[in-house]
Order: sequence, then structure tokens, then C-alpha cells
Amino acid sequence: MSAVPRSEKPVGRFRRMLERLSSSQEDLESEELREDAESAGCTRIGDCHDRQIVTVTGTLRTVTLRPRAGVPALEAELFDGSAALDLVWLGRRSIVGIEPGRKLIASGRISMSRGRRVLFNPKYELRPLGRE
Repeated sequence: MSAVPRSEKPVGRFRRMLERLSSSQEDLESEELREDAESAGCTRIGDCHDRQIVTVTGTLRTVTLRPRAGVPALEAELFDGSAALDLVWLGRRSIVGIEPGRKLIASGRISMSRGRRVLFNPKYELRPLGRE
């Protein structure tokens, strides 16, 4: 018997392949997004805290126009595989390139609103299309 507990043993190539085959499509996409965030040198959304200045990356899941206090506001949900973050551009009805499925990098100060992470008027950079 080995002295190393089963959970700490190195994972072999065959086991990794079996895990990928038995994982759902959503799990695989989440893992890919987490790896993408790590390789871009960005903070994982799940690790972000209130009032922290961050740079995050992910894929836009939803984009909606929702007025806030009578002012138009474009809201988008960014997902990086670890958690979701709301991006809100106040005074904007639309922004070219901000659409569901688009990958981007966003920077700003995290706020908490109703238990969700929010970036108001973030600086952003659209990621190139066609890398999939």
C-alpha cells in the first residue's frame, strides 16, 4: 500500500481522458474559460471581493437594456467558469461588439449589489473572434 492518500495521487493521462469524456459540455466550457482567464493573467471572478480593483476576462452570457433611476443602462453578464459578474454601462443603450457569446477583458472596481458582483462603466477590450 502506498502512504499517499488516493486523492493526492497524480492523475494519469487515461484518468484525465475519462474525466473529460464523462463531463458535461458546460463543465468543459467552464474549465476552458478558467484556463483562459489564468493564461491572460486576469483575476478569477470567484476570487474578487467588494471594492477591489480587478481585471477579469470571460464570455458574455446575456446583454440587456435596463433603465436605472430613469437613465438607460446596458447590462451584461460576464462568466469566466468560476462565477458571474455584471457589467453595467450607465447612459448607454448599446455598444458595438457587446453581444452574447463575445469574449472580453474588463477592468474596474468591484461593487456588490444585491449579493452580486458588479463593475460599473468598466474599461473593456473585446477579444478577437474566431479563436474557438
